Amino acid sequence: MKKKILIVDDEPNIVMSLEYAFKKKDFEVFIARDGTEALEIAEKQFPDVVLLDIMMPQMDGYATLQKIKENKDMQDTKVVFLSAKNKPADVQKGLDLGADMYMTKPFSIKKIVTEISNLM
Repeated sequence: MKKKILIVDDEPNIVMSLEYAFKKKDFEVFIARDGTEALEIAEKQFPDVVLLDIMMPQMDGYATLQKIKENKDMQDTKVVFLSAKNKPADVQKGLDLGADMYMTKPFSIKKIVTEISNLM
């Protein structure tokens, strides 16, 4: 069974690059442009991992993470922040809220794929 990944970001170029890389590694890929859409998809698909931006319209990544963690059906879902917010306080807040990993933009696609594969 393919691993499922939900990519949540409002930047089309980032989404396309990540989608291509993870499909190439045989992941089933789902895409959301904001936190509200991400929750709708996650509650139907139950992804193994969510790559989550922080600064997005409608619902930011912090609020999205909290909603995912509140859902008992997604307790095993890994959440990785992928954000331009790179101050130590931002990273710590993400980890304190329950993120499994925090990676900053700009990033290496190869490194992200490797890190996610290791996390799984």
